[in-house]
Amino acid sequence: MTEAPQIEIAAHGSLAGIDPADWDACACPETEGGGRPRDPFTTHRFLMALEASGSVGPGTGWEAHYLTATLEGRMIACAPLYAKGHSQGEYVFDHAWAHALERAGGQYYPKLQVAVPFTPATGRRFLCRPGYEETGTAALVEGAVRLADGNDLSSLHVTFCTRAEAEAGAEMGLLHRTGQQFHWFDEGYGDFDGFLASLSSRKRKNIRKERREAQGFGGRIVHLTGDEIEERHWEAFWHFYQDTGARKWGRPYLTREFFTRAQESLRDDILLILALDEADRPIAGALNVIGREVLYGRYWGCVEDVPFLHFELCYYQAIDWALAHGLTRVEAGAQGEHKLARGYLPHPVHSLHWIADAGFRRAVEEYLEAERRAVDEEIEVLTSFGPFRKTQGESE
Repeated sequence: MTEAPQIEIAAHGSLAGIDPADWDACACPETEGGGRPRDPFTTHRFLMALEASGSVGPGTGWEAHYLTATLEGRMIACAPLYAKGHSQGEYVFDHAWAHALERAGGQYYPKLQVAVPFTPATGRRFLCRPGYEETGTAALVEGAVRLADGNDLSSLHVTFCTRAEAEAGAEMGLLHRTGQQFHWFDEGYGDFDGFLASLSSRKRKNIRKERREAQGFGGRIVHLTGDEIEERHWEAFWHFYQDTGARKWGRPYLTREFFTRAQESLRDDILLILALDEADRPIAGALNVIGREVLYGRYWGCVEDVPFLHFELCYYQAIDWALAHGLTRVEAGAQGEHKLARGYLPHPVHSLHWIADAGFRRAVEEYLEAERRAVDEEIEVLTSFGPFRKTQGESE
């Protein structure tokens, strides 16, 4: 009897040695023949921009070990895998786990992470060619676990995966964790006024007031994408990003070179929303990444403090642009219950975890079971406090 061909798993220290066409055939097969990727963050060009700019790699705590699965000489699946020396830039917080294991005499770092660095946006993490979803996912999971176990690493984490991947991973023995973010969904509004009409009177009036004050700063707001984005815009946004990064994380995750690379290879994937003063000088900006169906809000910063300008650029302008371009959802990043009053509702997000130590794994599993119940309850409660009209008969 002829043996079935074996899937070969390999780890690569750089994307430079992986053919972009092979990677993207797994990451975004819907773009074959042209078109926008459903998830721009897992494309070869986005991950390569992170690597080539030095945003990930030696000295960053994100050491690349990209996984590929090959069958009879053809890549059928791949995954963005990193060895982590810390838990920064992940947005699925496991600091308490690290402290607990280390207090017990264990070593939590390094660990392995299947993720898009610095990007709390849900998308496929086990990237498979069409027709190989089940076999490719199983091969990547097995390969990642073997890599962690064979190198005596404490754990493997798969963050912001899809619900389908979370369920498949749980069936393979990984631990399933849920969290929440706030997302805006187009319910057939047509335009921003249609969206406002769906809100309670008080919330509607509040948003209109915020927009008037934000837009009254004396300048103008522009939407830039593709070749409309110039080097001067990136230079301005770098200053915004540095200021925000220093306040939030201690130091920015992305290097200045990343934005140069973005202009070269990612500009068609990016929407830059800028507030320009009377002299056309950028004073604030929001960087968004454009998917096939979703607008992903990623970074914000400013050099002048204008009331409500953050909400205007990051939330309301994003909704405006999504409605005008047929996108059905806006993901405005991690955390932030203040988004609820602005039409962004709580939505579950998923991750998977493999823990080497059996006793520690049992403790984490018990914690995750309780956490899932708490997250479900919180989503239900927060949704009930959303800004939308409770009855169609509410007065305008």
